[in-house]
Amino acid sequence: MQTKRKYIIVFIVLTFITSLTCFTSLHAQDDKFVVVLDAGHGGHDPGRPTENGYKEKDIALKITLLLGAELEKNNDFKVIYTRKTDVFVTLKNRAKIANKADADLFVSIHCNAHHSQASGTETFVLGAKNSERNMAVAKAENEVIFLEDNYEQHYEGFDPSSAESTIALTIEQEVYVEQSIVLARKIEDNFKGKAKRKSRGLKQASLWVMHNTYMPSVLIETGFITNKTEGAFLNSKSGQVKVANAIKDAIIDYKKELDDNVGSSILGTEKLDTETVETLENLPLVYEGITFKVQIAASSKDLETKSYNFNGLSDISKLKVGKLYKYFYGSTSDYNKVKQLQEEAKSKGYTSSFVVAYNKKGEQIELDEALKSATN
Repeated sequence: MQTKRKYIIVFIVLTFITSLTCFTSLHAQDDKFVVVLDAGHGGHDPGRPTENGYKEKDIALKITLLLGAELEKNNDFKVIYTRKTDVFVTLKNRAKIANKADADLFVSIHCNAHHSQASGTETFVLGAKNSERNMAVAKAENEVIFLEDNYEQHYEGFDPSSAESTIALTIEQEVYVEQSIVLARKIEDNFKGKAKRKSRGLKQASLWVMHNTYMPSVLIETGFITNKTEGAFLNSKSGQVKVANAIKDAIIDYKKELDDNVGSSILGTEKLDTETVETLENLPLVYEGITFKVQIAASSKDLETKSYNFNGLSDISKLKVGKLYKYFYGSTSDYNKVKQLQEEAKSKGYTSSFVVAYNKKGEQIELDEALKSATN
């Protein structure tokens, strides 16, 4: 009887330990940083046309798989692919995969093309302001919609060949644009610095594949496959490895900055256009119906708004946006006062802090818009 009781106790203890281990494992899985990697085009959609035989869909897939394999070596990451083989995936379903995974990042990999010998990398984030060149890229990438069955039903009358329709894409994930810009900059910096490639910089365009993703999202044009030298580089294993590693390092650096960001740095920047800066002295300082705040940090950490968490700054507020917490210092309708608060924040170590504006409804609006349209 005594021996039987011992066996029962041992069984209960082992069961408890096993359950605890499983729970810990599941909890660790839930804490992983989820990255959805999207290899552009595929199947009956080859991507950009070339005369040298290179296929965008193949190069994009190879870079994507190399990138994913590198990220998967890091236990902090979970990688999900929109495709791992040569299959066609609709733009709508690519976004659906990312949203269903509740991803932290969506990264779409492509190659560029042009009738000239243009070269260089470009990383796009979602935006309604398109230059003529950015509009051309947006139209080219969006036209894959025509290859889908019943595209008229799926895209609610959206016409990829229409400039007006492209501009009219509503930015439903606008709250994530700041973070998308941060990642895009890191990617382009790595292309130039680590991979020694020509960078054409960060761009904004109305791209459908990012339109319905509810997380920071970027679309990377890894180079021009129509360029004789760059096309050969992108079609080579060594070139694909360099590109994949540059993107991988940017993603890891982005996550680290996000995790550690409640300190002396910030994700996101805000700049006034030249016209606003030049006329600022002639504008009133107090704006009725407008609330200015200084955004000092955007982080995955949920901190108490106590001064000891923010280098001695008090009057801290926070706002949860998706998986991020945005932290603000001060609140005033006086633009002159908020600029003073920004200087105080900078003196406390928040050197990249910037001013944001909210209207009467509590909705964030462009700072330029607030300064130009508000009245005394």
